[in-house]
Amino acid sequence: MRKYLFSAAAALCAVVAAPSLADAAVRGHSTANVNMRSGPSTSYPAVTVIPAGSPVTIYGCMSSVNWCDVAFSGGRGWVSGRYVQASYRERRVYIGPQYYRPLGIPTVTFEIGNYWDRHYRGRDFYRDRDRWDRDRRDWDRDRRDRDRGDWDRDRDRDRDRADRDRNRERDRDFRRPRGANPGGDANCFPRCP
Repeated sequence: MRKYLFSAAAALCAVVAAPSLADAAVRGHSTANVNMRSGPSTSYPAVTVIPAGSPVTIYGCMSSVNWCDVAFSGGRGWVSGRYVQASYRERRVYIGPQYYRPLGIPTVTFEIGNYWDRHYRGRDFYRDRDRWDRDRRDWDRDRRDRDRGDWDRDRDRDRDRADRDRNRERDRDFRRPRGANPGGDANCFPRCP
């Protein structure tokens, strides 16, 4: 008897929890014919093409890049947030980091081993998983280096702009005639007391 009560309680919990799990996913639509990829980059193999206007289920998006883990037609994969819209305050918005929280989209990460094991075991590209994982680490390093380079370039550009402004001010002062009174009486030019 106790065994049956436990089973009934577990079934009831599953029924009660099911709607909350379904609510965690957000419904959206593709805005163009877009490749659903096996990872959050155009460098990953395409899984399928999602036709424009097709409904997708959004399970989460990354905070570092605007790529979302979606389901379409029984498959799972990644699509750029630039090609997915969801309803927010009675209008459709493109999925971007500013809408993750209001739409209830969780922030997720990508781990190729775990994700590919769950969704792509039967795919041709699965056997090259180690190569794709190595490439991903290289892309991440390159992106960090590029981001660091962007920061350095921005800092240098700001420094150059400040130097240029100082030089303009110095040149303006140098070109001013001797004895000129730039803020005073204009009639006393070229010789002012």
